[in-house]
Amino acid sequence: MDDKLNSEMLHHLDHDGKRIILVGTAHVSTESVNLVEAVIAEVKPDTVCVELCESRAQAIRQKDRWQEMDIIKVIKEKKAFLLLSNLMLASFQKRIADRLEVSPGQEMIQAMDSAEAVGAAVHLADRDIRTTLSRTWRNMGLWGKIKLIFQLILSFGEVDEISEVDVEKMKQQDMLASILDEVGKSMPQVRTSLIDERDRYLAEKIRTAPGQTIVAVVGAGHVPGMKRYWDQPIDLESLETLPPKGQFSGFLKWFIPFCICALILYGFFRGGAGAGTDMVTWWVLANGILAGLGALIALGHPLTVLSSILAAPLTSLNPMIAAGWVSGLVEAFSRKPKVKDFESLPTDILSVKGFWRNKVTRVLLVVVFTNLGSAVGTFVAIPMMMKYL
Repeated sequence: MDDKLNSEMLHHLDHDGKRIILVGTAHVSTESVNLVEAVIAEVKPDTVCVELCESRAQAIRQKDRWQEMDIIKVIKEKKAFLLLSNLMLASFQKRIADRLEVSPGQEMIQAMDSAEAVGAAVHLADRDIRTTLSRTWRNMGLWGKIKLIFQLILSFGEVDEISEVDVEKMKQQDMLASILDEVGKSMPQVRTSLIDERDRYLAEKIRTAPGQTIVAVVGAGHVPGMKRYWDQPIDLESLETLPPKGQFSGFLKWFIPFCICALILYGFFRGGAGAGTDMVTWWVLANGILAGLGALIALGHPLTVLSSILAAPLTSLNPMIAAGWVSGLVEAFSRKPKVKDFESLPTDILSVKGFWRNKVTRVLLVVVFTNLGSAVGTFVAIPMMMKYL
């Protein structure tokens, strides 16, 4: 290994007598793959830590994992947006990897293969991706969620605009971390969950890993944060649990529907049957039309669009159910995803057209856009209804 690689990509740390070498990699770099192989072969560590959780480790090893997905279960467990955002991030990374002519996550696969070759234990050091995305989602408001989903959609065009100079720069850094860092500038709460918390989590998991000599393979973007937290006490349990929903948000969830119902009743008493009826009409039209428009944007089945229009005015008054869940289930049953849809998912997510064409991702898009349309409809309807008071 040459001196440049040693100084720029390897970081030597210690903890309780352990020798720990951090290998800061770019997640889509051939150079990183070669470096990981060389370091592990030379050091022959007791343990190799990788920036993966159990589900992500299985994902990069099992290319056909999508065939086991239960889309109905995803909707019922309210995880449609989490899965959609995860697929979009994976898509961005895969398209960059294609530009660099490498496989995404190849350096992690190499780390595990090299660990096996030298008889080292493999230690999964990252937080479960579902916990990370759930904490991110939980900490975002409605406007933040809307911004995030549209930034992810807009990212499809950004890959085609990347110059050869940019491609070379990406080979020297953690591409995904740099992208998330850009998102974090406009949405700090996203950066906290996706990067800062994981810096702490990775630092604690790596420094407490078994063995006296440890090689840890992580994205280069995490190294500065990990070194910053290296000597600080870190509570893993607090980073692994979902933050409880705030009492205020729980209160609003019921208070807003109550106020809307009270507003309509007040309209009947103050303005008579005509005013009350007009208020109800505005509520039904605003919620129904915009929710239906959301389903239409997602290219939902006609029955899906109809179910969105019919369900939204009612579900918006019931915090226990969302219009998107209704339309998503209708879409899943109307155009039930087939085996070929799951098999083609890894390639379909590489383009906007593929996202809208694949029956699996289309169901997720229906859920998200119907819910967004219904939410916007609520805020459109309220001022229109108040005009009749």
